[in-house]
Amino acid sequence: MAPRSLAGQLLVATPGLVDPNFARTVVLVLHHDEEGGLGLVLNRPTGMPVSEPLPQWMDLAAEPPVVFVGGPVSPGSAICLALREPGPPEEGGHREGPGPVGEPPFLKEQGDPAGPWRPVLGDRLGTLDLNADRDQAGPGLNALRVFAGYAGWGPGQLDSEVERGGWLVVGAEAGDAMTGQPGDLWKRVLRRQGGELAILAAYPLDLSAN
Repeated sequence: MAPRSLAGQLLVATPGLVDPNFARTVVLVLHHDEEGGLGLVLNRPTGMPVSEPLPQWMDLAAEPPVVFVGGPVSPGSAICLALREPGPPEEGGHREGPGPVGEPPFLKEQGDPAGPWRPVLGDRLGTLDLNADRDQAGPGLNALRVFAGYAGWGPGQLDSEVERGGWLVVGAEAGDAMTGQPGDLWKRVLRRQGGELAILAAYPLDLSAN
């Protein structure tokens, strides 16, 4: 049986996950199936301004307007998430949830006929081809975030890590990827879950400090 796809969900590192690449991170899953998974760490800003590698997109960079570390895989690659204004409801109601599952949109060939913006979370958050012309990006584009590298998992690896308690899987909100306070995102996502998960937000970084 194929695993339940986690695309469009958040992975929140549990306090026991001590890998320095992922400790206290929040990861947005872009793609997940039986062949593996790909995601972006949302709360690891660097000191490099977006204007340095991509001056043409600087005016749309969300605060803080710097490049973020998306993960340890392929750190020389640039992946962009872009936020659009919500469009009119589709016939039968507003569409929610992740976009279609398939080949990761940021790994497709440039000039993809499907367009430079491809959905990840409903019709608001998606990946954007940074080589595209601004006029081709579609209406309502109002913020973007650029990531260097990404997080990757092989077949069954992510599912195994979740089962072992390394990650909590929770719902994503479009604004999570554009937060102006990335250092607080881990705690904020846990707090909004309520109950026992909200209590984890107070878990000390250093137990010896108690």
